[in-house]
Amino acid sequence: MKAMILAAGKGERMRPLTLATPKPLLCAGGKPLIVHHLEHLRRAGFSEVIINHAWLGDQIEETLGTGEQFGLSLRYSREGEPLETAGGIVRALPLITEGESGWFLVINGDIWSDFELAKLKPPEQSDALLVVTDNPPHHPGGDFCLTPQGVLAESGPDRLTFTGISLLHRRLFEGLTDQAGKLGPVLRKAMGEGRVEGLYHPGQWVDVGTPERLRALDRQLHSGEPGNHGKR
Repeated sequence: MKAMILAAGKGERMRPLTLATPKPLLCAGGKPLIVHHLEHLRRAGFSEVIINHAWLGDQIEETLGTGEQFGLSLRYSREGEPLETAGGIVRALPLITEGESGWFLVINGDIWSDFELAKLKPPEQSDALLVVTDNPPHHPGGDFCLTPQGVLAESGPDRLTFTGISLLHRRLFEGLTDQAGKLGPVLRKAMGEGRVEGLYHPGQWVDVGTPERLRALDRQLHSGEPGNHGKR
């Protein structure tokens, strides 16, 4: 199975840090955010990773290269003008599912988590498996409800937050083009058909969406102390 890291956003909420540096290359704990992902993927047994990019994407390729230094094979999906998340995945599908069963891992480039990626196994009856966690202070309403049967629903009690880590099947994107827009509507449509499962992560997770959260994560990783960024 291959993995894809979504790294094409402009990082507008992270300005001025992202005026000259793409968000995935911002550092926390002494290394770029995207390098944390690559290390986690390697430990989980992944060998091939596709990275989409747009804003200052040449810097990403220059920094990461072929991936040999991480024990990985990296390929790039160049977008020019950034596509939305679903569109970016559709654009990269020929690289992602080439010679594969149809399942692939997707990780948002602007998060950090201690979730063990090796725990993700393709579900037999669904088209997607999303990792969810407790709602952080900046997103108290959450995204989806995880039912006792392990299925995700758009509404319900005890909503949880989508971490940006998921296993997806190419069936989700049938008939879509790279102008498909955001991933959320694609997932919600599949949820309405009972085709999305969820996996709860009780550990650490950070949506590195602002300079303040980046600094907090950097302090946490340098100190070696557990954080509570993904906790209520």
